[in-house]
Amino acid sequence: MHGAAFQALGIDAGYEAWDVPPAALEATVAKLQGEGMLGANVSVPHKETVGAYLDDLRDAARAVGAVNLIVREGDRLVGDNSDAAGFAGALEEAGVDVPGRRAVLLGAGGAARAVAWSLLQDGVAEIAILNRTRERAEVLRDAFADGAGEGQLRVIDDPRDAMGSDLWVQTTTLGMQQGGENPETTPIDEAAWGALLAGARDPVAVDVVYRPRVTPFLRHAAAAGARTVDGAGMLLHQGVVAFEAWTGREAPLEVMRRALQDALQEGN
Repeated sequence: MHGAAFQALGIDAGYEAWDVPPAALEATVAKLQGEGMLGANVSVPHKETVGAYLDDLRDAARAVGAVNLIVREGDRLVGDNSDAAGFAGALEEAGVDVPGRRAVLLGAGGAARAVAWSLLQDGVAEIAILNRTRERAEVLRDAFADGAGEGQLRVIDDPRDAMGSDLWVQTTTLGMQQGGENPETTPIDEAAWGALLAGARDPVAVDVVYRPRVTPFLRHAAAAGARTVDGAGMLLHQGVVAFEAWTGREAPLEVMRRALQDALQEGN
């Protein structure tokens, strides 16, 4: 989608994927100081460690504790996190209002931290965090405790502890296409959805996984009556944030959307 955007605006630039072992991270970041470099995206496993090699961090990256966007500003490399803005953009485009909602956050990794920060910024009433290991969920809760209201963040051990919540966000890799196959793994049993959504007003299920577009999590939630938002929206909107940070130009949203849709279709 970035290549299509560069071409649409006549910008002589390209977007490349670099395979970077952890031992080569510092040296690879140093390459971004080179003439003509605009910046980079950062993926796992480097999001939480790359900040040590940058000159500064934006507020989102500091709050989330993870960098997925690097922007070259003169001779300085600045880290940011566009996942939070990408998540907010996807919800806005889908017509999902956050203020007052009771959210359940499934997972406690880097994506979960970005989603939690986005929801808190946008006025969510409550976030219940459910993770395979309770300790990691508690770390996430405590990381945002100072900026949250009393009772706004809590850790749960079972999805039934958040019955009636109206925003369910899946941030793990469960259900992601691997080796051309779409596993049927999901953090919530299909049979549980009806009871979980009972009494919820306009329930919404969001998955950060974008391949496949319809994960088991989303399929089961939809069958129980929830609106769904797939991971492609978050991917698109975080890409828009990155493009505009690198170029200073307004991103051609529809061009990027078509390119992303084509790429995801080819991958399925």
